[in-house]
Amino acid sequence: MGSFKGHALPGSLFLLVGMWHIWCSLVRYVSNPKAFRVRVWNPVPGFDGKLKYLELYLVAVGAFIDLCIELLYSTHLKFFVDGVLNPSHMNDFEHSGMLLMFFIFGVVSLLSEKTRFLPLPEGALCLVAATAFCAEYLLFYFHSTTHKGLEGYYHLLLVLLIALCILSTVAGTLLPTSFPIDLSSGIAITLQGLWFYQTAFSLYGPMVPDGCQLKNDQVTCRSMASQVRGELLANFQLFALVLGVLVGVVVSYGFAASKYGRSDLQSLHVVPDGLDKD
Repeated sequence: MGSFKGHALPGSLFLLVGMWHIWCSLVRYVSNPKAFRVRVWNPVPGFDGKLKYLELYLVAVGAFIDLCIELLYSTHLKFFVDGVLNPSHMNDFEHSGMLLMFFIFGVVSLLSEKTRFLPLPEGALCLVAATAFCAEYLLFYFHSTTHKGLEGYYHLLLVLLIALCILSTVAGTLLPTSFPIDLSSGIAITLQGLWFYQTAFSLYGPMVPDGCQLKNDQVTCRSMASQVRGELLANFQLFALVLGVLVGVVVSYGFAASKYGRSDLQSLHVVPDGLDKD
């Protein structure tokens, strides 16, 4: 069973990284469309020091802090019972494994960018990031804490969003000059962060659907009809989040194009003479 804080913390990290990825993807494209390249992370412009790698520090440090919470604080260092892994904390061990992968991605990216010990091309870093998302996908798909009912439905939608993160990240390796793929990656990460928040509010916060309640660390509904209404509400919530993100992307694109757009940006959308005739 999860908790509000347990979903809000990773949700905050994914949301920040995803929104930053969207904005940087838009700015890089409108600034120089013909030279656009997919990036798995984006430096802070105007800085040559540590702030340049703020995104990677956020991923590495954030994952490490969350890892410590799951592995050290939640387990109270009771890792073994009678010589085997403590079955009461398998959920924490699984979360720790997922967070470790994102921590490794942050560290590997920093080593690749800042040192000569591990020089990797952008495509390889995309695959490392995809591996971290795969670990997250496997965690929530084969969870030792069996998600059932309304809780299971919210986590099923989360798994689908994680799958989009995997596909868009791998596609960035195969099509390294595609602006839509790079933008899709940022959108998928942003939606994942928002859905973590939505799950926190809907299952462990003030937005629990009518007819359902959080009791004894379990989300239960008094009837099947109440559960179905809760699942339909989840569908509507996801649709609203997708619509909100797409509207935000369109508005951001217009702002970025007006502020950073080059004169040749419009030429990409001009129909050549003869092609507009019947």
